[in-house]
Amino acid sequence: MKHLLSTADLTRDEAIAILDIAEEMRESGTRQIKKLPALRGRTVVNLFFEDSTRTRISFEAAAKRLSADVINFSAKGSSVSKGESLKDTAQTLLAIGADAVVIRHPDSGAPARLAATDWIGLPIVNAGDGTHEHPTQALLDAFTLRRQVALREGASPAGRGLDGLKVAIVGDILHSRVARSNLWLLNTLGAEVTMVAPPTLLPVGAGSWPCTISYDLDEVIAKGVDALMMLRVQGERMNAAYFPNPREYSRYWGLDDARLAELDASGAETLIMHPGPMNRGLEISSAAADSPRSTVLDQVTNGVAVRMASLYMLLSGDLI
Repeated sequence: MKHLLSTADLTRDEAIAILDIAEEMRESGTRQIKKLPALRGRTVVNLFFEDSTRTRISFEAAAKRLSADVINFSAKGSSVSKGESLKDTAQTLLAIGADAVVIRHPDSGAPARLAATDWIGLPIVNAGDGTHEHPTQALLDAFTLRRQVALREGASPAGRGLDGLKVAIVGDILHSRVARSNLWLLNTLGAEVTMVAPPTLLPVGAGSWPCTISYDLDEVIAKGVDALMMLRVQGERMNAAYFPNPREYSRYWGLDDARLAELDASGAETLIMHPGPMNRGLEISSAAADSPRSTVLDQVTNGVAVRMASLYMLLSGDLI
């Protein structure tokens, strides 16, 4: 594995190997001294052309906990605003002595372009590209789900997939790179996926994806799911009216207090997940986001471990 660009590129064994190493990395985060010497002397560049809180900080923490040096690059305030190309920016980082590049870009396919050319020849990690993919988010979601289910069963999560688990991905599927990465990875690991969204927020061709399509969140909840993965409504990517108004969206496709109460009354052990940032009161209520079912903060914690595992495997050559 030279690059991590898409979860569709991962075999089941590769995905489980990353998750298992992430388990070990997570344990190191509970120690008084959290640093490991695995990447000492290596330099990781976080090349971010889009705003980010969790992903950028998580990758920075992951690299530093592996003792790597970190260079954080933000397009704002850089020569990108003067017209510098991706190629020239990347080659500048190579000249500085980078060993790996973590890239987030508004254009779908930019990380793949960087990996496919001979511009730098370094390992590339896709930290989110346009509406295409966000593989480490999907990995940390799978890690969180696998770990929660294993803890509930009193078993070890190591070596296991997500076979037979039912996961509903709800909301703005059209603009979500997280939804696409999760779909491919969840299928690889054996989960059953249902996409729930208004018709206007489903991409053309979604009917051919390896999942069930539904327009009725209440029906999906009534049938029973192991996890509800709520997606942020990405207003910044919308150039048209995809739904009448926020109140109607929340009523039909949001995880509001009434639906949370129904979950609690049913006795179901459904987990509530969200990749963040959350639009509280739109796709998820504050009560749902802060409920004991919510794994939102666990996902952030686990994100560091998963990104440690990804960087370690790419730079150490541990997974080929």
